[in-house]
Amino acid sequence: MSVAKRAFIDTNVIVYLASGDARKADRSEKILAAGGVLSVQVLNEYVSVARRKLALSWTETREVIAAVKSACEIVPISLEAQAAAMRISEISQISIYDASIVAAALEAGCDTLLSEDMQHGQKFETLSVVNPYRSLK
Repeated sequence: MSVAKRAFIDTNVIVYLASGDARKADRSEKILAAGGVLSVQVLNEYVSVARRKLALSWTETREVIAAVKSACEIVPISLEAQAAAMRISEISQISIYDASIVAAALEAGCDTLLSEDMQHGQKFETLSVVNPYRSLK
């Protein structure tokens, strides 16, 4: 995994902290310890997965959110990013949720999006998708 000037972190990186896959959990810990940027949407997506799929308590969920917030820069979702997400979704044929993450990353000036959900190497303007777990497969 190359070192990015400014990396945006997708939801799956946080989700893997509680993964049964120790290698992915360890990689996620290292990514988050290094810091990065993520949006409020990423936090909300994590809460949804933590409560629904991981069956974490509200206390456990809050603890993870607090740790992420202390390690990373959290950016809001602007109206401009929402409009850009619609354009990105239409052009790239990705979901509006993934496009919203791409738009927030671009707006935050990130050059790398760390995500397992999109195609490794995919480009969106100045943003490149990097699957941080690719070497673990």
